[in-house]
Amino acid sequence: MRILISNDDGINAHGLKVLEKIARTLSDDVWIVAPELDQSGASHSLTLRNPIRIREVSERKYAVTGTPTDCISAAAYHLMKDNPPQLVLSGVNQGGNIAEDVTYSGTIAAAIEATLLGISAVSMSLVSMKDHSPKWATAEHYGIEILKKLVKQTISSNVFVNINFPDAIVSSVKGIKVTTQGHRQIEDNLIECMDPRGKPYYWIGPGNHRYCDSPVPPPPGTDLEAITQGYVSITPLSLNLTHTPTLSTLEGVFAG
Repeated sequence: MRILISNDDGINAHGLKVLEKIARTLSDDVWIVAPELDQSGASHSLTLRNPIRIREVSERKYAVTGTPTDCISAAAYHLMKDNPPQLVLSGVNQGGNIAEDVTYSGTIAAAIEATLLGISAVSMSLVSMKDHSPKWATAEHYGIEILKKLVKQTISSNVFVNINFPDAIVSSVKGIKVTTQGHRQIEDNLIECMDPRGKPYYWIGPGNHRYCDSPVPPPPGTDLEAITQGYVSITPLSLNLTHTPTLSTLEGVFAG
């Protein structure tokens, strides 16, 4: 099996090294095409106003001056066009990608782009609480276990799988749960600062990453609940965003 791995944390990210270890338990034919720099929060964006440059780091390993989406396109249409990958793995992101995170995440976007191109895809993220060291061993251990089962399954062509590992050592993980996408209350994360000339500027903050200390219990069966309880979360995500009940309602409203 030919595997392509990518991420949004950049070519030098530790999570990419962990993902390579995971991928190599499935195949010896592993390619790495990842952003030259950190592209966290890039979502499913394309670089349209600047040229994209591809730097060969080593054999089958390339850095791209663009977004995760650019990386998958560069691999599929250029670097690997004569023998495209059968599986794309994205991550392992340092920080969870659950609930509304999936709409912002470059990690998720790489999996989305692969799915659009007809390639099976899995995104992986490791929840890392503030002031905690990332539990990379947990991602590696459970990533291998889950992927060995997933590759034997037939997944719908417009669906990819989003995996999140809890902030816990391997022996403390309670198990694996298949979940739905959760939802959290969006919080203000715009930080105002002042430059030396007295002019204001702003940082987009780290976002709402409260998983275990939220005052409101997460909805049952969701990725939020699984992570909060110390489980690995596996969520199948669809590219079709149509809301069928509303579709039926509007068809009735606008009939004729």
